[in-house]
Amino acid sequence: MPRITFDLVDGAAGNETSNHLNCDGLERVRLMPRVLVDISERTLGKPFLGHSWNLPFGIAPMGMCNLAWPGTDKALAAAAVHYGMPVCLSTFGSSTIEETRERAGDNAWFQLYVGPSVEGALELVARAEKAGYQHLVLTVDVPVVSARIRERRHGLEVPFRMQPRNFVDFALHPSWVFQTLIEGVPKPANVMLPDTGKAKTTFTRNELRGHIDWDFLDRLRDQWQGKLILKGVMSPADAVRIRDAGADAVYVSNHGGRQLDAAPPAIDLLPTIRDAVGSDYPLIFDSGVRSGEGIVKSLALGADFVLLGRAFLYAAGAAGERGVFRLVDLLSEQVALTLAQIGCPDVGKVDRNALAVAEARDRSGPGSD
Repeated sequence: MPRITFDLVDGAAGNETSNHLNCDGLERVRLMPRVLVDISERTLGKPFLGHSWNLPFGIAPMGMCNLAWPGTDKALAAAAVHYGMPVCLSTFGSSTIEETRERAGDNAWFQLYVGPSVEGALELVARAEKAGYQHLVLTVDVPVVSARIRERRHGLEVPFRMQPRNFVDFALHPSWVFQTLIEGVPKPANVMLPDTGKAKTTFTRNELRGHIDWDFLDRLRDQWQGKLILKGVMSPADAVRIRDAGADAVYVSNHGGRQLDAAPPAIDLLPTIRDAVGSDYPLIFDSGVRSGEGIVKSLALGADFVLLGRAFLYAAGAAGERGVFRLVDLLSEQVALTLAQIGCPDVGKVDRNALAVAEARDRSGPGSD
């Protein structure tokens, strides 16, 4: 990957403190090894939001994935189908709503950003419904795009433009440049409109998005008949209100540290949000997850399902589709090994009893070990 695209993937808001704390927070979580449990057969499959998935994790929504490596969107969709896991297409994805649905089928979810035009956003929702999507993810933690210093240093813009200032960077990565020229420079496919043979965006990445509110959520809930998930929730009070408004799931995330640099690690809020919404309400988690152990830790702290973002773009940037498939194999193997070590053969039964810290386990109430 050229440095400009690596920094787009790897970078975060401000001093990138929140990004590092996400990973550090997960590293601090300790699991309790258990013995004398028959772990000869382990189950990684898990039902979630009306679908039986083969794995307890999937691919988070990420904009402009083809910047990591040309054809990454196709590789992610192919992996979702091959392994039986969800892949979430971003509004700013490099592929259209229709293309991703055709490639990934029922494994495809759609993530919605709302730009200056609410009606324009609802048109995207209508397109997703017409294409057959069953899961809609509304991202609510980007009222404005935060300052990401590495992107500004490179002068990075979306839609992506190769600028003279980046010539040396591109020259040092001829394979990426060659493949990009073959595939075409990535564009945010779902916000492009034809204009005298050219293309322009219906809204830009840095425009204000903070005018959506609870009334908009009610309107969206009325329009969208499938599963509705709200992404970017860190406040327990917000999570409860979202649940009560009729959303089907809350997606706990601090946007991978890419929004508020002063935000706490997302993993620290996960058990508190679980306690607030109740034991049966569906929760998704991301932010800082880089391994199978991280997935199991997230499940133990209250998540029902885990999505990973950066890890998949690192894999695609390293080895294209082969890298994406290899990552899923590695994560699956790591989850299975972790289940064996904690004496829990069924990933669906991972809970706070798997935690080594007594204070965290005590929150599960009577009956905990």
